[in-house]
Amino acid sequence: MSSVAEPVTVQYRIAVGKKDEIVVGPAEAEVVVTVAKADCHLDPTIAYMQGKLKSTGPTGPLLDLLASGAAAEVLTSYA
Repeated sequence: MSSVAEPVTVQYRIAVGKKDEIVVGPAEAEVVVTVAKADCHLDPTIAYMQGKLKSTGPTGPLLDLLASGAAAEVLTSYA
């Protein structure tokens, strides 16, 4: 038996305005990360701890995204 986890699909929603957002990633993603565009310059781990970055779906893959820097790579491109 292999203990390698299956890759998780992620969608990023960057809120620009009240009803305006930038969506990056597949519509059927297992993890959905939401953050305001004004907070994209922050370290995503800090933003998560401050409640500025929110997510739905399993927490383990989200923590992996934060630790690997993958979330920062996507979000800082919209800062």
